[in-house]
Amino acid sequence: MAVTPAETSLPVPPHLSDATLRDSAHMAGVEFGPRDAAEIARLLVRTGIDLVEVGMVSGPGSKDAALIEATHEAIGPERSMTLVVVRDRHQVATALDEAARLGVRHIMYSIPTSEQHAKLKLDSPSAKFLHVVARSAISQAKDRGFHVTFSGEDGARTPRERLVPYVEAGFEAGADRFRLAETVAYLSPWQMEEVISDITVIDGSEIEIHSHNMLGMAVANSLAAVRAGARWISATVGGIGERGGNAPLAELLTALRVIHDDRRFDLTHLTELSRIALRGAGLGEAFQSGPTTPHAFAYELPGQLLHPEAYETLPAELVGNTRELKVRTRLTGALVRWALDDSGVVVDIDAFTPWLVARQEAEGAPLLDRDAIRKAAVDFQNV
Repeated sequence: MAVTPAETSLPVPPHLSDATLRDSAHMAGVEFGPRDAAEIARLLVRTGIDLVEVGMVSGPGSKDAALIEATHEAIGPERSMTLVVVRDRHQVATALDEAARLGVRHIMYSIPTSEQHAKLKLDSPSAKFLHVVARSAISQAKDRGFHVTFSGEDGARTPRERLVPYVEAGFEAGADRFRLAETVAYLSPWQMEEVISDITVIDGSEIEIHSHNMLGMAVANSLAAVRAGARWISATVGGIGERGGNAPLAELLTALRVIHDDRRFDLTHLTELSRIALRGAGLGEAFQSGPTTPHAFAYELPGQLLHPEAYETLPAELVGNTRELKVRTRLTGALVRWALDDSGVVVDIDAFTPWLVARQEAEGAPLLDRDAIRKAAVDFQNV
């Protein structure tokens, strides 16, 4: 039977946010510059993307300040959103101070909802404590006039009996939107519909989906979420991102055009967007999603390297891949300590780390792995 246009159209066409300048920008070894950020942001707006997510703030002196400011200058703070890390009330207050200093108006709180992630990042798996943290963070931001999206980090693996009350608590505290983060690719499209249906029925809810693509279903899951009532989809240019990548923007927009006859977006900018993003990310001419690529299990955060089971759909070894450290200038003492563990190389971490950051910046920030950091430590010993 032929499908008529009426059957293919969406009852409420989704809004689109793009996380290239946040999620892709924090992929291991990827560091966009302010010029890249401005170019990407302008083209995203010309394409018709509603909101450009840029940078991360966890406290004073955000390392993403230049990206955030360049994006604001290019498209204005009204079309931009910045991720704010949530750990405790005092940390949130200092992060909001920094966001305000940078002119941010729309924030996206990253809050771990699964027991596993909450225990790692909030030091407690308690659902009650999770609600207290979320309510406090949302109230602080709303009192200061921010537009607030709050996330369910690792939401796709969070059981319904834990997820739904959390989302209800967030909206009761005054949040404007909830983002379900499929931090670890985990759901099929039909499972995604069930999860989203459980939270779109909450009074006053506005739901966004943010999927990762390790299983190759990020676009399908995003469309399934919209079918179940989600109003926003988060994507990245070329699908660039951690853990198998994200929902790729070009595929998502062309799927909306072909399947749902959605003609709101100017698709003519997509190829140029991909070229600029790939160049800025240093990823060559194409980004490949899935579990077999060199970047599928690449990390630059100590927590990811120490607790890979919290971030992986399946172990790297299962598909014959390996877990890797990849970093340029976002070096920390904890990361360097992990790289040097069991190496036999002994250096003063507090002295070596800034020395290595300075050398990286002077040499154009070449990509480092664990062996390269160990070799640099030997060089440092000889200085």
